[in-house]
Amino acid sequence: MRSENTLFVGGPLDGRVLPVLLGMTGQPPKTYEVPVPHDDGRPPTLHVYRRVPGRVGRLGLPKGWKYEYDPEGKPSGGLKWPWRKTP
Repeated sequence: MRSENTLFVGGPLDGRVLPVLLGMTGQPPKTYEVPVPHDDGRPPTLHVYRRVPGRVGRLGLPKGWKYEYDPEGKPSGGLKWPWRKTP
């Protein structure tokens, strides 16, 4: 599997560059979830990062990706099918 060094912006991983596995299309996943365990036995806190274009080249196409911290921390809801109504 290929990986790509990806910049993380905001949250507990601010400024770090970590290798992220790429999918079948050669892009990293849309969301990156980081569980942070607690010492007192509570369930871990889940920090969520969303993929955004890293830098834009001359033609307006993204050259790489970066992850920005989502303070709301809601994990992705999965696939959005156009023929399904949202409740």
